[in-house]
Amino acid sequence: MSMIAAFYGGKSILITGATGFLGKVLMEKLFRTSPDLKVIYILVRPKAGQTLQQRVFQILNSKLFEKVKEVCPNVHEKIRAIYADLSQNDFGISKEDMQELLSCTNVIFHCAATVRFDDTLRHAVQLNVTATRQLLLMASQMPKLEAFIHISTAYSNCNLKHIDEVIYPCPVEPKKIIDSLEWLDDAIIEEIAPKLIRDWPNIYTYTKALGEMVVQQESRNLNIAIIRPSIVGATWQEPFPGWVDNVNGPNGLIIAAGKGFLRALKATPKAVADLIPVDTVVNLMLAVGWYTAVHRPKSTLVYHSTSGNLNPCNWHKMGVQVLATFEKIPFERAFRRPYANFTSNNFTSQYWNAVSHRAPAIIYDCYLRLTGRKPRMTKLMNQILRTASMLEYFINRSWEWSTYNTEMLMSELSPEDQRVFNFDVRQLNWLEYIENYVLGVKKYLLKEDMAGIPEAKQHLKRLRNIHYLFNTALFLIVWRLLIARSQMARNVWFFIVSFCYKFLSYFRASSTLKV
Repeated sequence: MSMIAAFYGGKSILITGATGFLGKVLMEKLFRTSPDLKVIYILVRPKAGQTLQQRVFQILNSKLFEKVKEVCPNVHEKIRAIYADLSQNDFGISKEDMQELLSCTNVIFHCAATVRFDDTLRHAVQLNVTATRQLLLMASQMPKLEAFIHISTAYSNCNLKHIDEVIYPCPVEPKKIIDSLEWLDDAIIEEIAPKLIRDWPNIYTYTKALGEMVVQQESRNLNIAIIRPSIVGATWQEPFPGWVDNVNGPNGLIIAAGKGFLRALKATPKAVADLIPVDTVVNLMLAVGWYTAVHRPKSTLVYHSTSGNLNPCNWHKMGVQVLATFEKIPFERAFRRPYANFTSNNFTSQYWNAVSHRAPAIIYDCYLRLTGRKPRMTKLMNQILRTASMLEYFINRSWEWSTYNTEMLMSELSPEDQRVFNFDVRQLNWLEYIENYVLGVKKYLLKEDMAGIPEAKQHLKRLRNIHYLFNTALFLIVWRLLIARSQMARNVWFFIVSFCYKFLSYFRASSTLKV
């Protein structure tokens, strides 16, 4: 019997960010392994004209929850959606709902955050810092609360090379920043933002570091733990391989490369691609929730959910496997054949961006204009390049994350819990995982039919032939111009032709003598 699964039985659990990628997988695992849990409270706000109930219905009717319905048929009854807006005081929760949360909640998983790298400082502080502070205040008023699990990021201290499982201080107190944002106008905030974030690469990582400080300062007597995942990717094993539902991070790059839009990345090929499967992160979260509630550590423990120190895979190896998968299971309606080039040179990167990316997009938009359609390719290409530019910092560096607490927790689990809640990334086969990842993007994100693979392969073959024909024609045109204008080029050409003729003559004579 799993001790962790039994722990969550009969519990009332509050999840923030439940409608996000990580939150959905967390809910699925909880319902599948602990179907007798009492209730999961999720903080939701209406979106795109959908009510709270419609949003919950949409989540539960996705493929992700197919197995859950077999073991927990009444899953709809066990989700309690509560209206909330994390940008408002007290989250805008009604008095009745607030009273229920305060009196019933046993475990909190705080997953909600803005993950936009280019977000405004005001908005990022509100969601990643102030909201965390408000949630901790709520938690301090919950008499039945057993554990508060805060989800941060392994890159919250990416201004350091080696990162331990400790909370690092920030140059400015979070409270001072929160207070100052209340009276400063947006123009001043945006002006001082670069000075505040200093050597952090973006607003997201900086505000997540502030959020950790808030957890440390506002923890009071709560049982709290912090989990720092690195780049969260598609599912590894559960509930099935390759599930993904958003275009963030590597998912967008895979789509852009598979469709032929993204042809080059400014990257360090040997840098470690610290990708971590989402189900691995969820298993660690549930194990940490159990351990924090049952063993009640004296201090706030930090757990790293990373792969680079235990089972490293570099960007070059990952890119090669992605391209190999494209050959076997190509994406439909590709713009150009999938291709990737890694370069760490600024000039070369700019050259590739101009020639390999924007030029074909501009040509294609001209074709669309001539045929009376709206041009869209240049705009799409600019968005892809902007995303790739924001990720450059992370694909050109490697970090060392210690995992003492994570390994300690693994040793505390029973053999059954190590199996059911497996977060040992050393068992991960990268080649198999990446292939399933690309397949998952195709099936679950792009909604492409697997029956269309033969046609996609024919399309890919045509693109390859066009590519070779274009390059050959371009080479011949350039070479013909050189021969017409340069005596040296003519001499080189005649030397090559003469050498080839002599080699063939020698080969033919040698064959005749042997006969």
